This record gives sequence, C-alpha cells and structure tokens, in this order.
Amino acid sequence: MFKTALRNVLSHKGRLLMTMLAVVLGTAFVAGTLVFSDSVSTALKNSLSHNYDHVSARVENSAAGEGRRAADNNSDNKPLTDATLRRIKALPGTATAVGTVQGFAGISDPNGNLIGQRGSTQGTNWSPDSGGTDPRYPMAQGTGPNSATQVAIDQRTAQKNGFKVGDTLRVAVNGPVMQLTVSGIFTSNDPALNADGSLVLFDTATAQKLYTAPGQYAWIDAQAKPGTSQTALEQEMEQVVPHTGNITLHTGAALTADAKTAVENGSSSMKTALLFFAGIALFVGIFLISNTFTMLIAQRTRELALMRALGASRKQVRRSVLWEALVVGFTASAVGLGVGVGIGAALKAWAGSSGNIPAGGLTVTPSTALITLAVGTVVTALAALFPALRASRVPPVAAMSSNDQPASQKSLVVRNSIGLVLAGLGVGVVLLGVSQGGSSGRMPVALGALLVMLGVFVLTPLLSRPLIAAVGPLFRRLFGISGTLAKQNAIRNPRRTAATASALTIGVTLITALTVIGSSITTTITHQVTSNMKADYAVSSELGYPITPTLVSEVKSAKGVSAASVIDSQYVTLDGKQLSLSGFDAATFDQVVAPDLTSGTTDAFKQGQLLIDADQAGSRGLHVGSSVPVEYPNGTSGTLTVGGVYPKSDLLGPAMLSEQALAGHTTAPFYNVVLVKSDDGASTANEQALRDATGLNPLIKVQSQQQMIDQFSSLISMMLTILYALLGMAVLIAILGVVNTLAMSVFERKRELGMLRAVGLDKRGVKRMVRLESVVIAVFGAAMGVGIGTFLAWAANNLLKSDLSGLTTVLPWSRLALFIALGATVGLLAALWPARRAARLDILGAIKTD
Repeated sequence: MFKTALRNVLSHKGRLLMTMLAVVLGTAFVAGTLVFSDSVSTALKNSLSHNYDHVSARVENSAAGEGRRAADNNSDNKPLTDATLRRIKALPGTATAVGTVQGFAGISDPNGNLIGQRGSTQGTNWSPDSGGTDPRYPMAQGTGPNSATQVAIDQRTAQKNGFKVGDTLRVAVNGPVMQLTVSGIFTSNDPALNADGSLVLFDTATAQKLYTAPGQYAWIDAQAKPGTSQTALEQEMEQVVPHTGNITLHTGAALTADAKTAVENGSSSMKTALLFFAGIALFVGIFLISNTFTMLIAQRTRELALMRALGASRKQVRRSVLWEALVVGFTASAVGLGVGVGIGAALKAWAGSSGNIPAGGLTVTPSTALITLAVGTVVTALAALFPALRASRVPPVAAMSSNDQPASQKSLVVRNSIGLVLAGLGVGVVLLGVSQGGSSGRMPVALGALLVMLGVFVLTPLLSRPLIAAVGPLFRRLFGISGTLAKQNAIRNPRRTAATASALTIGVTLITALTVIGSSITTTITHQVTSNMKADYAVSSELGYPITPTLVSEVKSAKGVSAASVIDSQYVTLDGKQLSLSGFDAATFDQVVAPDLTSGTTDAFKQGQLLIDADQAGSRGLHVGSSVPVEYPNGTSGTLTVGGVYPKSDLLGPAMLSEQALAGHTTAPFYNVVLVKSDDGASTANEQALRDATGLNPLIKVQSQQQMIDQFSSLISMMLTILYALLGMAVLIAILGVVNTLAMSVFERKRELGMLRAVGLDKRGVKRMVRLESVVIAVFGAAMGVGIGTFLAWAANNLLKSDLSGLTTVLPWSRLALFIALGATVGLLAALWPARRAARLDILGAIKTD
C-alpha cells in the first residue's frame, strides 16, 4: 500500500501542488518564528552575559531607585555609602570595586522633544580607576566627565543626532533642563542602546545628587582577585555591608543567569504570539488539504472501488490515503523548514540592521527542525483523515458506476445537527461571558467564540445553498447563462464550497474583529477628549512623574495662555471606601473641562461640593444633595456634599473637587496634568510658546486635543497593521485554497465544459462562469467572516467596558464593505488561471473524457 500511495502522489503531483504549497507556507511561518526568536534570544543572552564579565559579586540597595532619596528611607532601610565601597575595596578577595547610581536622563532635541524611546533613556555615573578610565565605558573620543557641567554620551546617540565633543546638550532628569557640555563619546554593549535608547554619563557626585543622595550608591560591583571564587567574595562582602531587608547580594553568575531567564521569558512571549498566528495559518491549511484529498478521492472512485474488488480491505485503502498525506506533509514540511530558516535569517538581519537587537549568528536548533517536520506532517495527516475514512467506504460496485458519489442525506442531517448544537452552545456561552463582564467573562467568551466558529464551519454547507441561491436572479440578470451556471456550480457540492469558503472566513473573521474593536476604542477615546475637554492643550510629564509647582507657574505664564488648571490626583476615603479624586482650579474649571452632568451644576463645584461619576454614585448610594463623611490624605476629616453626577470618564476620573476645597487637606500636591486654554486655540505658535516657557524640557509633553487623538489612533493603527500582516499568511493560504478548488473542479468537469462549448458557450462565457463561481465562493466566505467577526468584537467590547468607560461597539461600515469587496477581488484573481485553463480545453477531447 505504501508503493501504491507513492505512485498516487507522483501521478497527482500537479494536483497536490497547492496543498504542498499551503503546508510549505504554514510550516515556514512556524520555522521562521522559532529560528528568529531563538536567534534573538541567543544574541540578547550573549550580550547581557558580557555585562557581567567584570562582576564577581554585587551588593544592591533595592530601596535606592529613581526618585528615591536617603531621607525617604525609614530606619530599616540603610543605604550603600562611600564607606561601604571603601570596606569592600579593602577585602582580601577584592581586586576592584565600583559603585553605581542610575536613573532616567532625557536628552532634548532643538525643539524640546525627547531623543530616543521614553523609558530607555538612562543616565549613570562615570567612575574612573587609577588610570583615569572606566572599563565599563571605553572612550572613543574625548574624556569622561569630571565636573557637574560635563557629560559623556554613547556613540550611537551621538552619531544619530550629530553630537560632537564640545557641544552643549540639554538634559533633564527630574526637574529643570541642564545645559551640559559633551566631554566624551563612549562605546558600550548595553542592549538598551540597541533598542533606540541612550546613555548619559555624569561624574559620580553629580549622579548621586540626581538619583540617590550625596555619597550613596544604588549598587556596588566587585571583581575578585585570581584564586578567589565568586561565592567566596560574596561571603566576604556579606560581612561588611548593611544587614537590612533592602540590601541583597548576588554573584556575577547568578546575575547572568537571572538576565538570561528574563530574556528567555521575553522571547517566549514573542514566540508564543507568533506561533499563534502560525497556528491560524496551519488551521486554514487544513481546509485546503482536506478539500484536495476529498476531490482526489472523488476523482479516483473507480480506482479505489477496483482495489476493493481485487481484495484490498478498508483498512488498506485508508492506510494508502494516509500514506499519501504523510508523504506530502513530510516533503512539504522539509521544504517549509528550509524556507523558514531563510525567513528567520532575513528577520534577524532586518532587526540587526535597525539596531533593535545585538549582532549575532543564526540559531537553528534540532528541536526547531523536529517541531516543523512533525507539525506539518501531523497537520496534513489529520486533514486527510476524514477523506481517508470516506475512501475506505467506497463499495466495490462503485467501480461500475459514475465517479460522482454524492453525500448521503443522512450524513448531511447529522452534520447540520452537530453544527446547530455547536453554534447555539457557542452563542450561549458568549452571552454568559458578556453578562459576567470583566476578567471573569474572558474565558467563557473565548470558549464561546471557538464553539461559534466551529459550529458555523460545520453548518457552512447548509448555509451556502440558500445564501448563494439568493443571488441567483442577480447573476442571471447581469451575466446571463454564465451567471446561472456559476451559481449552480457553487451550490452543486456544498461541502466543497463550504471548505473553500471557510478557509477565507477564518482570516476575515479575525481581521474584522480586530478592526471593529480598534474602531470602537478609537471612537470612544475621541468622544471623551472632545466632549469633556475644553482646554486646547494638556501638559504632562513623559514618564508619568508629577509636574512641579514651578513648572505649573511657567505654563500659566506662557504667552497666549488665557486659562489653566492643574489636575491634582489625590486619594480620599469616602464613607469608609477609598476614592481617587481629581482636583481642579475652581476659577478656571468651566474654561478647561466640560463634564456632561446628568444632575447638579458646576456652580456647586465652585462652592466646594463634590462631583462624582454615575458608577461611583450608584455603588455608594449617593445623589445630588447627599452628605458623606470624608477622610483626607493628611488625616483630617470632614463632610462633603454631592453637587453633581456625570457619566463615567477616564479623562475626568471617578470624582472631582476644587483645589480650594482640598487646600490644607493634602500632604503634597500631585500634579499629573496641566490643562491649558489658549487665546487663539491650538496652533503651532501657542504650542511652541508652552515649550519655550518650560525651557524646552524633554521631560514635558505638550499635546493638543487632536494630537492626543492622533497619537492614540496611530498606536491602534500600528497594532492593527502588525496583526493584519501576521494574518496575511492565513489569507494567502485561503486564496490558494480557492485556486486549488477551482483548478480541480475544472479538471473533474472536463466533459461538462466540453458539452457547454459544443452547444454554443464561447470561451469568454466559460471564463466568466469560472470567475463568477470563484467570486461567489469568496464573497460568501468573506461575508460570513464579517458577520462572525462583528459578533465576537461586540462581545469583546462588552468585556472591555470595565477598563474603558463609555465603550460602545462602532461598526466601520466602509471598512467592512471593503473586506467583502476584497473578498470578491480575491475570488476574481484566484480564478484567473483556472478560468484560462477551462476556456482552452479541447472540445472533442473533453467530451471523450471518462
């Protein structure tokens, strides 16, 4: 039977080409993902391991971090000081020791914008040894900083922005902009610098003032003398460092292992996400593979029946078909592995050239090869399982009958019953998850979505007949006999049509769901900004730090500012329950925000009364006029009266109170945003005036309403673009499925096509018939995808309401129509070759086809 299977593969290699190509694409996606993620992980681990080449042991102060100072530490948290560093240097096993402080350092471009990605722009201390150099940061040009007015910058940042030794840099850490001179340009293998980051070196005294406190360090690294092990040095250091909960000791080996673990966890998340989309592509391929084997078996009915008549058992026939699938799957997977290695190499080269990851070789592990070969082979065999079962049931008497073996009515009834149960159960589970809402509803919605999709796929043959038949009159009117024949061909074999359309449905479903969710979120954010914000600009910190009172004064004094109010974020205890409170300036409140009050007035706010959102009011049983006891942040208490209720808004927060009413009740202000109203509205001049007033500080972000909306919209668009690209492989395989179905359909209908030509249908009519059949199938699949995707997006949006207030499902009709139009285009393009082949059939030869 293996020889028979091999002979069948070789004799039908043309018909199996599309199937093999689908497996190649799917397995190439898998292999490329594994190769790329393994290569990135290896490169990052190698780079990080070099960071600890000169570290035998490290003592770290977990309480010393960005924004922390020694005065903030309680009695249980002791700092690492210059004295600690001297004691470590004096240890018998210590060769060298260096103290480090580190934190955010933003470099400004000429317009006051932050250079590099926020969060990856760092500053640290230059700690020269006796020779005047710091081995961690070799100088390519100039020297390290030796005063508070100098800095050194990394070579990549300098080259990218044209900085040279002697230039003046504008740098901000946690306050005003500092004008500093570039004393040197250094090299470093820090991975952060390969991810659009930057590194600034200060002299140690300056760095300590900025990040910890004079004479204090965040951590101290020590290198052991020859003959002293890392563990031995760690034990020696344990005797001379403070013994409190905030002080921890690590060997260099442990630091390297922890870094590698962190990289592996990060690359594992990326790998899982990419493999999810690879899995979708392979799942789509199952429809193509199953359809191909189903048609091949239908074309070989007599052959299989003769094998049965000659003594072959059902098991042998079934095994023969499965052997064919295994040969096809293994061969295609081997090719896919090679293509995937090439894809991984290309992605690695692209990522390396963009500077996002360190340089390194390509990593192809044995597990990558085994997984790729196993996945492709097993998927192909599973896809061919049901066709193999049907092949084994071909009776010997079929050798004397027609090749066309229609599905029995009983099998269709069973299939439709199963589909109805799955779809109905799925819809019920989705609705249950929606009713639960929030995180508790996620698993039911995910499970229900899977059941809905499986149910619809099983029901597709039942759905295809009425839906496609409904367009019959339109096709007959527009395209005449070709349209009528195309419609009849599309519904002649509903199972084949269903399998072909379902492959496209999967991709369109996911694309539609993502599009509707993205459109809904963007519309909600836009509505909140435009409806609740009268201010022209929002001024905030790039890193979410509070804005200093000095900066608030600078913003208010900027040219063109007509009104401004801070948003002071505080927490109070209202009737025994904690509540986040936003403080606004009562004098300018009406000019910068516009809460859509459902009851009460803003005059009550100006009189020191509380405005609260509807969700909080409902859960606490409050309404306009209610009096409620309050405990303020500084421990004082009092009573507040509810003066108004407004719909929940992420921009305004759960509750609002005037700064005048908060005065004297807080320990310190926390100004996270300043809302600004300008004389002439948002303009380039007014924006620049605000930047100039803050000293072109790279820490400060100035955004108009439209810029806030555009920033969020661009983020959503970028995410959708990435997801569309990842789903593109599944759509491509679906297109191959349409091509394959039509090509094999043309082959098995040679006699019919010959008869149509003989009775007068010209070549153009034949081409039109095949193309219209393809368009009907593709539009049917795309329409189902749009419908299912919209339903799933509605369910997902209901779960997201707890995270984004006011979220409603918004249908982007133009894009949904575009998806269906693209489906029609896909069908048209996929039919070009099969239609051309059908039109060029020899009439007499086709009629004589057995």
